[in-house]
Amino acid sequence: MRQTQTLNFLFFALLSLLFLPVSISQITPGEKNILFQVQKLLEYPQVLQGWNNYTSFCYLPPSNSVSVVCSGNHITKLSITGNRTSKQTLSKKFSTDSFFTTLTKLSSLTSLSLVSLGLWGPLPHKINRFWSLEVLNISSNQIYGNIPVSISTLKNLKTLVLANNLLNGTIPDLKSLQNLENLDLGNNFLGPKFPAFGDKIVSLILKNNSIRSEIPSVFVKLNKLQILDVSSNKLVGPIPPFIFSLQSIQYLNLAKNQLNGALSAKVSCNKNLVFVDISNNLLIGQLPSCIRSSTVNRTVISLWNCLSNTSSKYQRPNSFCRKEAIAVKPPAKAKPDEQSTMKLGVVLGIIGGIVVVVGACGVLFLVIFRRAQAKKSAEFRSDSFVFDPNPGHGSPTKDSRHKPQPMRRMATFGLPPYQNFTLDEMEEATNNFDPSNLVGEGSQGQVYKGWLRDGSTVLVRCLKVKQKHSTQTLKQHAEIISKLRHRHLVSVLGHCTVSYTDHPSSASTVFIVQEYMSTGSLKDHLSDLRKREVLKWPQRMSIAMSIAKAIQFLHTEVVPAILGNDLKVDNVLLDNGLAPKINNYKIPFPSKQGSESPLNNRQGASNLQNSENPEKDDIYEFGVILLQLVTGKLLNSTGDIADMKVELEMNLVESPASLRDAVDPLIRGTFAYESLKTAVQISVNCLGEDSNKRPTIDDVLWHMQYSIQVQEGWTSSGNLSTRM
Repeated sequence: MRQTQTLNFLFFALLSLLFLPVSISQITPGEKNILFQVQKLLEYPQVLQGWNNYTSFCYLPPSNSVSVVCSGNHITKLSITGNRTSKQTLSKKFSTDSFFTTLTKLSSLTSLSLVSLGLWGPLPHKINRFWSLEVLNISSNQIYGNIPVSISTLKNLKTLVLANNLLNGTIPDLKSLQNLENLDLGNNFLGPKFPAFGDKIVSLILKNNSIRSEIPSVFVKLNKLQILDVSSNKLVGPIPPFIFSLQSIQYLNLAKNQLNGALSAKVSCNKNLVFVDISNNLLIGQLPSCIRSSTVNRTVISLWNCLSNTSSKYQRPNSFCRKEAIAVKPPAKAKPDEQSTMKLGVVLGIIGGIVVVVGACGVLFLVIFRRAQAKKSAEFRSDSFVFDPNPGHGSPTKDSRHKPQPMRRMATFGLPPYQNFTLDEMEEATNNFDPSNLVGEGSQGQVYKGWLRDGSTVLVRCLKVKQKHSTQTLKQHAEIISKLRHRHLVSVLGHCTVSYTDHPSSASTVFIVQEYMSTGSLKDHLSDLRKREVLKWPQRMSIAMSIAKAIQFLHTEVVPAILGNDLKVDNVLLDNGLAPKINNYKIPFPSKQGSESPLNNRQGASNLQNSENPEKDDIYEFGVILLQLVTGKLLNSTGDIADMKVELEMNLVESPASLRDAVDPLIRGTFAYESLKTAVQISVNCLGEDSNKRPTIDDVLWHMQYSIQVQEGWTSSGNLSTRM
C-alpha cells in the first residue's frame, strides 16, 4: 500500500513538472540584480513595491501591471505599466541614458513595455543594443527629442509604440525594419514628412502630429494594412481613391487635416472597411456611393467639409473649401536651377537685410551718442534698433513695410462656421446645465463645459443682460462677436440670446459658446523643465509670432478695435502642435450700460489695464511674454520685469557672448545670434516706460518677421541640425 502511494506521488510530481510553462527556469543572479536596479531607477513605483530578494520573478502571478517571462535562465519579456499621469514624472535625478543602459544588459529581451512610468528625457542611441527585440512599447511618458536613427537597426522589431510622448523632428527611415507590423507614434510633435516603412505594416497610427504632406502613393502597395489613423495632422492634397479599397483595410481615419478636392464617383471600398472618418477637411463635390452614409456594417463620418450629398447639415459652403484649399496648397517643387537661384536670393536678401539693419543701427547709435553727450545724461539706454526712438505723438508714419496684411481667410482656417444656437441646443450641450458640468461661476454668470452634436467640446458662458439694452443693441454686439475668429484666439463659435419680451423688467440671457482647450498653457511649458526643453528657439519664435498676429487681429481687423487685453503666459494656451491661442481677451458684450464685457475674468488683469493707453498696454504685455520666452524665466512682478529688461539692455551693449549667456540655457546652440538679438531688442522696446514710445503691433510684426527670416536662413544652412 505504501509503495503504491509513493508511486502515485512520484507520478503526479512528474506529471506536474511536464506541464509547467517554459518560463519556470530561474534567472541568473545578474539579471535579478538588474531588475532591482530598474526598480530603484524607477524610484520604487507602486506596481513594483512587492519586489524583494525572495521574489521569484519567473513565477509572478498574472497581472495587468507587471509581467515577466523567462526562458533558459534569461528574461525574455518585461512589461511594467505604472499609474503616473502626463504631469507626473520621475525626479530630476532620473536619466534615460542610465536607465536604458541598465535595461540593455537583459540581452535576451524580445518584448519590452514601459507605460505611464513618468520617464522623461531623450531616447538614447544605445537603444539599438536590444538586438533581439520584437516588441518595444514606451508610450504615455514624457520622452522628448528626436527618435534615434539607431532604432532602425532592430531587425526583429514587429511592434513599435512611442505614442503619447513629446517626440519631435523627422521620423527616421524605417524601411530596414522588414518585420514591422504595428507602428504607433500618435500624440507627439513629429513631422513634417511621412515615415518610410516596409510593406508588412498592419497598423499605422500617426494621429495628432505635425505631418504636412500629401498621402504617399506608395500606400497602394500596403496590402496588409488594416488600420490607418493619420487624423489631426496637416495633410494636404486630394485623398487618393485607392485608400478606400486597400486589400486589407478595415479602419480609416483622415479627420482634421487639410485634404481637399473631390472624391471620384468610381471609388470602391473594401468590403471589410467598417469605419471611415474624413471629417474636418476641405472636400468638395459628392461622396462616392460606398461611403455615402453609415450602414450596419460601416460607420462613416463626413462632417465639416463642403460636400453636397450628405444627410448632415454640418457642412461648409463650397466656396470656403475652394479658397482654403488654395491657401494650403503645397508649393510646387522648383527645378534645380530655380532652387539654387532661390537659395542665392534668400542668402543675398538676408545679407542685404543685415547690412541695412547694421547701417541703420550705426547711424542711430551715432545720433543717440551725440545727444547723450550734449545732455551729459547718465541714464542708461539701448537704442541699437531700427524702431524710431522718438516717434512723437501718435503712431509712427507707416510705410509699405508696416501696412497690415489682412489674413482673415487663413486666420479662420479649421474653425467651424459661426452659429446662432437655440436654447434647446444649449440645454442639450450641457445636459440641462447639469451642476456636474459647471466649471466656473462669478458675479457675471456661470461657465459650463458642454458637447455639441458633432462631438466637439466647448465652454458655454451664461450671462444675464439688463433688459434696457434693446434687441438691436444685442444684435450689434453679437455681430462684433461673430468676427472674433482667429486661429490664435480661443474663438467664439456662436451664441444664443433668450429674451423675455413679456416681462420688460426682467433680464435677457445670452449664451456664448467658445472653444475648449484641454492642453496646457505657455506658463506650464516654461515652468516644467521637460516641456521647456521641447521649446527650442524656432518654436519659441513661432509662438511669439503667432501671439503678435492675434494681437494685430484684435487691434486692426476688428471694429471697434479690442484693446487692453489680459495678455499673460498663463492666458496663452498651446495645442498639441505648440500653436498658441490667446484666452481671456476682451469680448464686447454688455452686462449693463457702460460696462466692459462680462466674459472676461479681469480679476487677475495687470494694473496697466486701467491706464489711458490700452493699445500700448498690450504691446507691453507682449514684451513681457517675449522676455520670458527668451530667458525661460517666469517673471511674477513688475520689479522682476524691470530688472531683467535692464540686464538684457546691458548685455546688448556689452558683447554677443554676454547676451548668449543671459538666455535660457535650453535654447543655446539652436538660435542665430542676429535672430536672438532682434527678438531681445523687440522686447526691450515693447517694455519702454513711456507708453507713447512703444512700437505699434505692425512695427513688432515687421521686426519679428525679420528675426524669423534670419533664423530660417541660419537653419537652412545646416546649423541647427548639427547643434541639436
